[in-house]
Amino acid sequence: MADFDIGAIVRDLNEARRQWRQAHRPAGEVRGIEFPSRDALATILGQLKGVLFPLRLGPPDLRQESEDFHVAHALDTALHALLRQVRIELRYSAALRHLTHTDIEPQALEATRAFGAALPGIRTLLDSDVIAAFQGDPAARSVDEVLLCYPGIHAMIHYRLAHCLYGLGLPLLARIIAEQAHAETGIDIHPGATIGAGFFIDHGTGVVIGETAVIGQRVRLYQAVTLGAKRFPANIDGSLQKGLPRHPVVEDDVVIYAGATVLGRITIGKGAVIGGNVWLTHDVPAGARVAQAASREDDLGASDISGESA
Repeated sequence: MADFDIGAIVRDLNEARRQWRQAHRPAGEVRGIEFPSRDALATILGQLKGVLFPLRLGPPDLRQESEDFHVAHALDTALHALLRQVRIELRYSAALRHLTHTDIEPQALEATRAFGAALPGIRTLLDSDVIAAFQGDPAARSVDEVLLCYPGIHAMIHYRLAHCLYGLGLPLLARIIAEQAHAETGIDIHPGATIGAGFFIDHGTGVVIGETAVIGQRVRLYQAVTLGAKRFPANIDGSLQKGLPRHPVVEDDVVIYAGATVLGRITIGKGAVIGGNVWLTHDVPAGARVAQAASREDDLGASDISGESA
């Protein structure tokens, strides 16, 4: 058996941690911080999927006559587990701001109750996403196939739950949930993005949707589409400014084909079609069709936004 200098490695890791904390938390490490658990949130998400779609994403032996019983039990278990994670994030946030005497219990309970109350509305939005995928893909044989198999729907389940938590002031939990879908599907949707009903991501791999993107209803994206930022304004000290609107606004009924890159706080007008592999950093009027050959900004005028999509 090989011998290892465990003591030296432990000492060096301790020094690396010390340097990190000294550099990034000048006031000193806040002792006793507990962090949200990725594993716990994965379990909660599994339970919530079964709550939202009991006969499709719930237990394999579940029958319709016991559906409500399962939903009630799973929901109670999931919300109590989520409440524990909400408490942890709120304590973490307070500790980072050195608010050691903050009573987070009422806030945690209120946020978790609000999340639970939002689940029926989230289910309705997800139904619209499933229908959009079924109607928009000729390869889809049933809505059940869409729900069980399509990575875009899997990502949207995570996104719509994460977006609710994000709106309730729980960005860390939201990011963990969103990143779990990103890891599993290759679809990266920031929970801060706003996405309307009937959203369909076809194929999906490589799609990126930024934090301040606003997407209307019945929008369809294909694989490798990026709705990103064009530039990142900095503060006087060189740090990036946070929270500024920097991602596109995509209005209702827009289609964006594979590989398109749409950058900056621009508006893609209602019903526009953006062709494959287009690089776009300017507004597009409603109903316009932008093709790859016409999308270069060095020769594209307002009257040139036309032609068939790629």
